[in-house]
Amino acid sequence: MSTIHFHYKTNSTPEQFVAGLTDFGPGRSMLFGNSADEYLKVHRRGHSEADVTEGSRGIWEHLHYDWSDPDRVDMTTIDSNVWGGRSGHTYTFTRLPDGTTALDAVVVREGRNIKGWVLGLALGTVGRHVLGKAFANSIRAIDARNGVESEERASCAS
Repeated sequence: MSTIHFHYKTNSTPEQFVAGLTDFGPGRSMLFGNSADEYLKVHRRGHSEADVTEGSRGIWEHLHYDWSDPDRVDMTTIDSNVWGGRSGHTYTFTRLPDGTTALDAVVVREGRNIKGWVLGLALGTVGRHVLGKAFANSIRAIDARNGVESEERASCAS
């Protein structure tokens, strides 16, 4: 199992970031490169939660999104062709005095089969940089969508 922690600073507010994160419409791949439109399927959507399948390049994941806490979004893996166990994502937002938002992201990857175990091992080592870069691109895209400039401030810990 791989657990990766990312820390970012964004000029988007928590509400703006959650709006981008929970926009499951066409063009989602413009915000999240690992969520190809042809994989996207919204099973159920409520006021503060949704069940969505998304993925890309042969990897898919059925996630339960919960954004009922305005300072946190939990994405729990329900089913996947590679991920299982405690897999998912948690984003925590902290409003900073300068008007920016600190974003802490935790990604847990527990393989459910050999392909998942290998991918999880790769993500925990060399893939951490790739995953971090993809998420930084998502932050820039959400900032651009909100008409604010991005700041290149990110750190990663395992």
